[in-house]
Amino acid sequence: MCQSSVYILEDDKERELKKDVVLVEPLENGVMIQGFFESPLTVPARIVKIDLLKHKIILEPLDRR
Repeated sequence: MCQSSVYILEDDKERELKKDVVLVEPLENGVMIQGFFESPLTVPARIVKIDLLKHKIILEPLDRR
Protein backbone atom coordinates (compact mmCIF):
# COMPACT_ATOMS: atom_id res chain seq x y z
CA MET A 1 0.00 0.00 0.00
CA CYS A 2 1.05 3.60 -0.50
CA GLN A 3 -0.24 5.41 2.56
CA SER A 4 1.78 8.17 4.12
CA SER A 5 2.18 9.65 7.56
CA VAL A 6 1.45 13.33 8.17
CA TYR A 7 3.60 15.34 10.57
CA ILE A 8 3.29 18.92 11.81
CA LEU A 9 6.23 21.12 12.79
CA GLU A 10 6.19 22.20 16.43
CA ASP A 11 9.23 23.98 17.86
CA ASP A 12 11.20 22.84 14.78
CA LYS A 13 10.37 19.19 15.55
CA GLU A 14 8.06 16.87 13.65
CA ARG A 15 5.04 15.56 15.59
CA GLU A 16 3.04 12.80 13.94
CA LEU A 17 -0.58 13.77 13.32
CA LYS A 18 -1.91 10.76 11.45
CA LYS A 19 -0.69 7.46 10.02
CA ASP A 20 -1.94 5.64 6.94
CA VAL A 21 -3.20 8.77 5.19
CA VAL A 22 -4.62 8.15 1.72
CA LEU A 23 -5.81 11.66 0.79
CA VAL A 24 -4.31 15.12 1.30
CA GLU A 25 -6.10 18.16 -0.07
CA PRO A 26 -4.99 21.78 0.34
CA LEU A 27 -7.85 24.12 1.31
CA GLU A 28 -8.08 27.87 1.80
CA ASN A 29 -8.15 27.42 5.58
CA GLY A 30 -5.62 24.59 5.85
CA VAL A 31 -5.09 21.03 4.74
CA MET A 32 -7.61 18.19 4.78
CA ILE A 33 -6.20 14.74 5.55
CA GLN A 34 -8.05 11.44 5.52
CA GLY A 35 -7.22 7.82 6.27
CA PHE A 36 -9.04 4.65 5.26
CA PHE A 37 -12.59 4.46 6.65
CA GLU A 38 -12.09 7.61 8.75
CA SER A 39 -13.69 11.02 8.71
CA PRO A 40 -11.54 13.75 7.17
CA LEU A 41 -9.56 16.05 9.46
CA THR A 42 -8.89 19.69 8.53
CA VAL A 43 -5.68 21.09 9.98
CA PRO A 44 -4.96 24.85 9.93
CA ALA A 45 -1.60 24.38 8.25
CA ARG A 46 0.21 24.47 4.93
CA ILE A 47 2.21 21.76 3.19
CA VAL A 48 5.95 22.31 3.60
CA LYS A 49 7.35 19.10 2.16
CA ILE A 50 6.25 15.81 0.64
CA ASP A 51 8.81 13.00 0.72
CA LEU A 52 7.47 10.18 -1.44
CA LEU A 53 10.37 7.83 -0.70
CA LYS A 54 9.77 8.05 3.06
CA HIS A 55 5.96 8.36 2.73
CA LYS A 56 6.04 11.56 4.83
CA ILE A 57 4.06 14.76 4.50
CA ILE A 58 5.26 17.70 6.59
CA LEU A 59 2.89 20.53 7.55
CA GLU A 60 3.54 23.91 9.15
CA PRO A 61 0.86 25.65 11.24
CA LEU A 62 -0.68 28.69 9.53
CA ASP A 63 -0.21 30.90 12.60
CA ARG A 64 3.54 30.28 12.50
CA ARG A 65 4.16 32.71 9.62
